[in-house]
Amino acid sequence: MKTKKIAVVLLTCIMAIGLMAGCGASNTNQSASNTENTSTGNGKTLVVYYSASGNTKDVAEKIAKITEADLFEIEPVEPYTDDDLDWTDDDSRVSREHDDESLRDVELVSTTVDNWDSYDTVYIGYPKMEYSL
Repeated sequence: MKTKKIAVVLLTCIMAIGLMAGCGASNTNQSASNTENTSTGNGKTLVVYYSASGNTKDVAEKIAKITEADLFEIEPVEPYTDDDLDWTDDDSRVSREHDDESLRDVELVSTTVDNWDSYDTVYIGYPKMEYSL
């Protein structure tokens, strides 16, 4: 069962990355002479992730190991507790953030990735918090 969850999370991340790549802005006015590749060519890869319960962290670490990537964890200043994540409780933190958009701007420990410009590829991982009873 755990393997199935990991596979689902990994596939979700891969599909999300594919969708983000396909939704990028394109410049239709680009001339044929402006085709210079601005890539640094060093091939550095970064995995940026947020993990509420540890599952996304596990997947991010596996992706980083396979791709020899660096890791950057998105961490809220006030970490989420199990009670905060109890979506069945209308007064839990996630329920309040869901219902009140003004509560969604969560302060993070860091928003800056060192040497951001040195990365050619960035994978983004986040939990898909969708439940049903």
